[in-house]
Amino acid sequence: MAGRLAAAVLAALVAACAGIGPGTVPHDRIDYGSAIGDSWKEQTLLNIVKLRYADMPIFLEVSQVIAGYQLQSAVTGSVTLGNFTANLIDRLTAAGTATAAGTYTDRPTVVYSPLTGVDFLKRLMTPVPPSAVLFLLQSGYVADRVMPIMLNSINGLNNQSNRLRRPADPEFTRLVELIREGQLAAAIQIRVERPKEGAESSVLIFGPSKDPQLAARGKEIKSLLGIKPDLREVRVNYGGYSGRDDEIDMMTRSMLQIMLEFAAVIQVPEADVVEGKAGPGFVDTQSAALNGPPLRVQVTDAPPRDAYVSAQYDKRWFWIADNDIQSKYTFATIMLLFSIAETGVRGSAPIVTIPANQ
Repeated sequence: MAGRLAAAVLAALVAACAGIGPGTVPHDRIDYGSAIGDSWKEQTLLNIVKLRYADMPIFLEVSQVIAGYQLQSAVTGSVTLGNFTANLIDRLTAAGTATAAGTYTDRPTVVYSPLTGVDFLKRLMTPVPPSAVLFLLQSGYVADRVMPIMLNSINGLNNQSNRLRRPADPEFTRLVELIREGQLAAAIQIRVERPKEGAESSVLIFGPSKDPQLAARGKEIKSLLGIKPDLREVRVNYGGYSGRDDEIDMMTRSMLQIMLEFAAVIQVPEADVVEGKAGPGFVDTQSAALNGPPLRVQVTDAPPRDAYVSAQYDKRWFWIADNDIQSKYTFATIMLLFSIAETGVRGSAPIVTIPANQ
């Protein structure tokens, strides 16, 4: 009996060990993904705040996550067979004991890679390519959020600048409105050409329309951009306005510029600006910043409740409210742009060797 019990316990432990890996995937994948995503949001918000305070942004990327599990088991037993009663010579009795023990260990390995050198230059200081602007528009991201975030100018029409306290040109604002209407009507399309020789290029296509209003809006877009009214396909380039009437020239922003623009409208105590701790810009006594995609980051001395994302800096908490849907849209767009900004060759991640348990 004792032997059967020990065998049963051993079989159960062996079965548990054999199936421990697959069983962890459903919850570990979600848990690790949520934890990395939340820390990524907090890191992004913290670095925007640090830029307002003239502090250096630091990015640590989670390059590898290795989940290691270990299940150790031990089973011991003994059986004694004999005649323990002297007056019953013909009767044998058996006595036995069985002991089982198990140890479960979860030992994850998380590898962090600092964003420095070439990676820092490529991801933070290199302007986002114009094709990324067009892809976002084609994917359904609204023009009145994407273009004010990503562009400095387009064909000489200047976007607003929170850092410089400069409003957008009226023509730029009108252009954004018209492109948004073209999105809704599916009247504007994008094509990317990859020739065998030379760099890839983007083409903005004005689709034919039988609607007189859409046709009029298309002509107005071309008029604002200073391109020929009969062109249906216009090549889009990066750079300052060339003055040519057959191309669109975009001066896009880098991720560092985008972060600096939003850092200028973060609420900070007015005393920090007066004392020179924080740069000039939006303070907690002002009611509104310039027009543009909203990103309302509030500041409190205590940890906030119901925050979409929060980060602590210099003993204060900076946060975005969970019920501020417009600010959440803007912040999500910024997060997406970090992925799009991977224009260079990434550095190699360190090699991690996990010793095998014998």
